[in-house]
Amino acid sequence: MKDLKHLIYFEKLLEDANNDLVRQAKAEGKLALGYTCFHMPEVLLNLPNCFSVRLRAPNTGSMEVATYYMCNGSCEYSRALLERAMEGNYKFLDAICGVDLCEAMNRCMENMELLHIQDENKDKFFYTNTDVAYSDDEDSVVHTVEQLQRKVLNKLHENYGVDISEAALRKAVAEHNEICRLITEIGEFRKLENPPITGYEFHVLTLATYTCPKYLIIDKLRETLEEIKTRVPDEKKKYRIKVVVVGSEIDDPDLIKLMEENGALVVADRFCYGSFPGRQEIILNDEEPVLKQICRHYLQHTECPRHCAPHRVQHRYDFVNQLVKDFHADGIIYEQMKFCTYWSYERTLASYIMSNEYKIPTLSIDRPYRARSSGQLRTRIQAFVENVEIKKIKAKREQNSEEK
Repeated sequence: MKDLKHLIYFEKLLEDANNDLVRQAKAEGKLALGYTCFHMPEVLLNLPNCFSVRLRAPNTGSMEVATYYMCNGSCEYSRALLERAMEGNYKFLDAICGVDLCEAMNRCMENMELLHIQDENKDKFFYTNTDVAYSDDEDSVVHTVEQLQRKVLNKLHENYGVDISEAALRKAVAEHNEICRLITEIGEFRKLENPPITGYEFHVLTLATYTCPKYLIIDKLRETLEEIKTRVPDEKKKYRIKVVVVGSEIDDPDLIKLMEENGALVVADRFCYGSFPGRQEIILNDEEPVLKQICRHYLQHTECPRHCAPHRVQHRYDFVNQLVKDFHADGIIYEQMKFCTYWSYERTLASYIMSNEYKIPTLSIDRPYRARSSGQLRTRIQAFVENVEIKKIKAKREQNSEEK
């Protein structure tokens, strides 16, 4: 296929947390608000004069110092963030909004605060850590509203004078929804037999919407959508099977590229930093406060295994099954960052259930934060692709025999 016009531009933006567009927005006087998790509603961090930055650690090398302060049994993502913070990579941030979700990320944020990594010469800088509910009932919604109002919105208003009114919240939701519509419409092309966009390209675009000021990339996203509408895919398909990737945090497009280089076209991304969840519109009504509706949306749309109520567990299985059907996938790759507490349980159980009860071919892997050079991972993906291909060939032969 012909290269996307803006792909290299978006790729370059992902090379550094403090990228060109972040620096431009900061020069315009806007506040950069860092966060790491879906449970910190990014829409609240994009109020007037603010923009959200979902934290990453691109080009990660050594994590030795962070490992000293944490331990080598903590996930590499949390250690990579702490290492980069100690190197000064996140000095541009005006606040870090965390969630009390997992012990590894809690320790990462705690060390940042104790070491005064971010708040030197910034008297208004603040850390916040909000509690996350375990389910999506109305009690959980009320609790989440209280947490976000007190620990995020009030802090932004008191420290920086940010407008947190109903009107400001509605405007932030409207701008968020426009980004979601663009990403969703681009993603719909992945349902085609021979999609005019790869999983790698889609992940680059989606990541950019998490890590860059949205108002500075929306025009290029619109152009890219129009380009994809008329983009002619290669006549000969370059993939052997289609897969849905499910699991924990992936902020490394090279992992998706590794899968696709070995024949597995990624057609749906149900992982942290992907489009499911995160790029679904927030539908508002006129009867309830906006914050309450935002909280309910995030609690109902989360796919995180921390939500352990039985109906939420079942929802996750059914949701992945529906993605396989909607995107015409041949299998699932369940992935987990090494030492991730929640996903280690989810991956183990879900991969068995999806394979044995839903009858969908499933590969289960754990991986390092940066997996591009993993020969073992490459071999396992190749073997999975071949296994699914053999099953498809056998199924087709059986069907032909029955028809005769």
